[in-house]
Amino acid sequence: MKKIGVMTSGGDAPGMNAAIRAVVRYGIYLGMEVYGIEKGYVGLLDDKIFQLNMRSVSDIIHRGGTILKTARCPEFKEVQGQERAIANIKKRGLEGIIVIGGDGSFMGAKILSERGIPTIGIPGTIDNDLPYTDFTIGFDTACNTALDAINKIRDTMTSHERISIIEVMGRHCGDIALYAGIAGGAEMILVPEKPFTIESVCENLINNYDEGKKSCIIVLAEGAGRAEVLAKEISARTKFEVKATVLGHIQRGGGPSMVDRILATRCGVRAVQLLSKGIGNRVVGIKDNEIIDLDIVEALSLKRKFNEELYHIAEIVSL
Repeated sequence: MKKIGVMTSGGDAPGMNAAIRAVVRYGIYLGMEVYGIEKGYVGLLDDKIFQLNMRSVSDIIHRGGTILKTARCPEFKEVQGQERAIANIKKRGLEGIIVIGGDGSFMGAKILSERGIPTIGIPGTIDNDLPYTDFTIGFDTACNTALDAINKIRDTMTSHERISIIEVMGRHCGDIALYAGIAGGAEMILVPEKPFTIESVCENLINNYDEGKKSCIIVLAEGAGRAEVLAKEISARTKFEVKATVLGHIQRGGGPSMVDRILATRCGVRAVQLLSKGIGNRVVGIKDNEIIDLDIVEALSLKRKFNEELYHIAEIVSL
């Protein structure tokens, strides 16, 4: 292939720019023309496609967000929208598309693949909820952002001997809560994969207090509940003063960590390598620190497994 497109789609994630940079520069190194597609699938429908060069991606590896912008695109789910997108791809002469995003973005990539457009998916999402890869681009940065907040909030909670519930992102996947919680020494980690009761949480807090723990950090994934609600329920059932903090979109922003910059670069290079050989309809990722690729349909059919061993370790070391 000599002419390819790259886009970012869905929720932004730190490291997307690093992936764009790698795609553009490695593609040009191989003699390709690389085109940016603005606002993901919206850009495909609206023909917002422009050529990128080496200087287009200068000074972006350290920046959060995405220079290509991103948006949701319900129209692409309809056949008419798909046909508009494919018509623009063909009009521009693009021979392959690289999609940087999460599971929803990959569903769009799958549709393009099924309609004859060779497509490669790069995992860009802070949630770490794609089962075929050990880690996704943006996850490490999001965890470090949450960890920084946990560290600072703990200082105050220790000083005042209070309980703090810190709500992090993760509607269906509790990995940010799990990893940031362990790294931050949280006394409790509540995730959607592991059901809990208010009674068990209160009992745990009371036991901790009786054993000398006068302050406590609870890290809560948003899919497991709401921090404000849980704080009020605990306060009503116990004598403890409980504070709630919702980190929100701060977890999406900021410069990517070293881990995310390297992962994004490696995945971007592999994606271009595949298209340069005429190989499409794949997703790239990382397993055991090796960059891998597999069929996009197979990847999307895999069931995610929660890390039970790591969660059990978290329970033990929080005692």
